[in-house]
Amino acid sequence: MRLRQRLGRRRRSGGLGPQQISVKLSIPFVGEISGVWEPVDSEREAAWELYVELATRISVVELGPDEGLLREAMSSLYTVFGTTREILRRYGPAVAPRVARGNVTFGVLAVNVLNHSIRPLLSRWHPLLTAHEAKRDEQVDPVAHERHWEHAGELRAEIESVRQVLLELAQTLNEVAGVGDLITAWVPQQSASDATP
Repeated sequence: MRLRQRLGRRRRSGGLGPQQISVKLSIPFVGEISGVWEPVDSEREAAWELYVELATRISVVELGPDEGLLREAMSSLYTVFGTTREILRRYGPAVAPRVARGNVTFGVLAVNVLNHSIRPLLSRWHPLLTAHEAKRDEQVDPVAHERHWEHAGELRAEIESVRQVLLELAQTLNEVAGVGDLITAWVPQQSASDATP
């Protein structure tokens, strides 16, 4: 997702959120979804829920070449898929209203990310990774076994591509929800001399 332009703000219960933003979502190998989003309160609430989900998942954290497990990343994406569907069900049609051509909604963005970014990755790679895991000898460490898989680098690259889409979606959801950034936020370290006994 590129280009989120703040076009106006209005007060809502619990804080500020934009009245309207321009959204351009680029999904690799699929194309672009773009339009104006004029979020209603239910979309802001749904945006907050999905934003929290994304901000607290492995799915938006960069997975370095020698970090983490591919299985953990895949499991995290499965959870994002399920949680997003649950949010869509809970808020219902209010987050996917009919809008004029050129406009988008929470529902449009969420479903397109699920169906055109997360689902293809899971559909292709879950059975391949499962088959590789089944070949592991009991004496071989699961981490070492996974890292020696000939397709590990390719899967990591595709996970990174999906991560970029999710990160941009999260940034847009953050803006619509009108909250502080939880993904790149950091807590200053307290020095030993500042610590109180």
